[in-house]
Amino acid sequence: MDYEFTIIVPVYNEEDNLLRVEKELLKYSEIAKKKTKILFVNDGSKDASQDLIEDISNRHDNFTFISFAENRGLSAAIKAGFDHANTELVGYIDSDLQTAPEDFNLLLEHIGEYDLVTGVRANRKDSFVKNMSSTIANGIRRAFTKDGMDDTGCPLKVIKTDYAKRIPMFKGLHRFLPAMILLQNGKIIQVPVQHFPRVAGQAKFGVWNRLIGPLMDCFAYLWMKKKYINYSVAKKSE
Repeated sequence: MDYEFTIIVPVYNEEDNLLRVEKELLKYSEIAKKKTKILFVNDGSKDASQDLIEDISNRHDNFTFISFAENRGLSAAIKAGFDHANTELVGYIDSDLQTAPEDFNLLLEHIGEYDLVTGVRANRKDSFVKNMSSTIANGIRRAFTKDGMDDTGCPLKVIKTDYAKRIPMFKGLHRFLPAMILLQNGKIIQVPVQHFPRVAGQAKFGVWNRLIGPLMDCFAYLWMKKKYINYSVAKKSE
């Protein structure tokens, strides 16, 4: 079966959410604008997540998985998904389902003209501290990257796979995906999407991760921008 779109689902200790993820992504695959497959990336979960992932993948042909030997972090999980994607388009969504899979169709409407389409969470249903720390972190990031994006932490994105595979990921760089597409002279856009409260499991990031961590990552991005190699092939032999 020729799939066109791979949705990466990073998983770390999300046993309470995975059956809901299965249900919602199955529903989405029936209405998706592109023939869609789902790729779980188990980031060294210590709970029953892997057993559930394997059960889900055995039940459905369009569900697959990668399982890390140990916890390596969200950026590593996303990179592994990029590395293993074999479709023209790749996207990702968090397994907490605070964003809606059906909103992928909103992003896919723009992917022909753009190389990355990211959601921006409207009416966020998070705590005051989480919202405020994210707002400050996004402001700091925009000042460094000039990417014009309001919410790069939104866990709903669609990227052309050839661009995604050229992103030199390092820990924390998942917050800079739009900026890394700009380094490739790609085009990016943000689109409002729905946002919901977390209904199960626990958030994996605290104030340090959302505020101090991104500030440190900005300096890593500036180093990457200075050293980044970008080229295009004008002609090659047959």
